[in-house]
Amino acid sequence: MAVPSREALERFLFLDDGDRELVFRRRGDHNRLGFSLQLTTARYIGRFLPDPLEGVPTEVIDYLAEQLGIADPSCVKRYAQREPTHRDHAGEIQRVLGLKASARPKAPRQATPIRAPRGDW
Repeated sequence: MAVPSREALERFLFLDDGDRELVFRRRGDHNRLGFSLQLTTARYIGRFLPDPLEGVPTEVIDYLAEQLGIADPSCVKRYAQREPTHRDHAGEIQRVLGLKASARPKAPRQATPIRAPRGDW
């Protein structure tokens, strides 16, 4: 999978003040990093991943952790251990961003893209 350039990271995965406000409502670095990962994934590729960590380049996780002041980006592994958490976060992100759920069955966390889909990471 292609690793986004630093320019792409800064353009599409930058967390603005509104994003940070949403992210910092989460308890624990793993939840903050996981939430920010889902938020930016929905923006960058236009959908949520079934597993929020699957196929995501380390550089993406590191870039988000850097913005959030998280010293140990590997803590995000804990985020994927509890599916209800990332499912709830995806639902909140859908509401906040005004995304509509996809009509496709078996993909309840799919969303209508904000931008044209860019494919997978």
